[in-house]
Amino acid sequence: MKDNFAMATQEKKETEQTVVINGAEHNAADLSQEQVVWLSHVADLESKIRQIGFTLEQAHGGRNHFLGLLTASLEAKAEPEQKEASAE
Repeated sequence: MKDNFAMATQEKKETEQTVVINGAEHNAADLSQEQVVWLSHVADLESKIRQIGFTLEQAHGGRNHFLGLLTASLEAKAEPEQKEASAE
């Protein structure tokens, strides 16, 4: 009998949608339409923040790569000039 109770409780929990805000769990069905809209905004903005962070990481990596290429090119160009100057 105890197993049936656990199963029924689990099934009930799977159908209820809840959201945790500032450490407090709220039943989504209890939210007003306005609160649902605000929650959607928050979720969308969190997604955008993650995407911006990912894009920023790519931009830093790309910048570092091209800066490395530029630095290596400038150093390679400077080496022959230094050899000519020391030969004179």
